Amino acid sequence: METNQPLILIVDDEGDFREILGTKLKAAGFLVEEASSGAEGLEKAGKIGPDLIILDVNMPNLSGVETLGQFKSDPVLAKIKVIFLTNYGDMKETALWLDEKFAREIGAYDYIRKSDDIDKIVEEIKFALK
Repeated sequence: METNQPLILIVDDEGDFREILGTKLKAAGFLVEEASSGAEGLEKAGKIGPDLIILDVNMPNLSGVETLGQFKSDPVLAKIKVIFLTNYGDMKETALWLDEKFAREIGAYDYIRKSDDIDKIVEEIKFALK
C-alpha cells in the first residue's frame, strides 16, 4: 500500500525527545522512523529513503556534523533535506543568523532548537517539506 504521507527520520541520541517529537509528527500526519545514533541514521536512511531527516548536532561517537558529511557523500542520500536539531544557540538575532549560516554552509537545509515549542518545530518541518 502506497501512501502520500511524508516520511521523516529522527536521528537523536535522546530517546525521550525522539518519542515526543515522533508522537507530534505522527499526529500531524507524518510517517516517522527513529534512529538513536548517526551510524544507525545512515543505515536506516539508506533503507527507507525518508523525505526529511531531523538530525541532532550533538551525539556521541558520530556527531550530527560528521553524519551529515556522510549523508552528503552518498549520491542518493545527498538529495534528502536535513534539518539540524540543536541545543546550542543564543536567541539574539546575530547568533540566530550565525547558527543558520553554519547549518547551510555545511549542507543542512535549516536548523531548529530543541528548546523551541514543539508545535513550532512541527510547523517548521511542514514548511521544509513544501
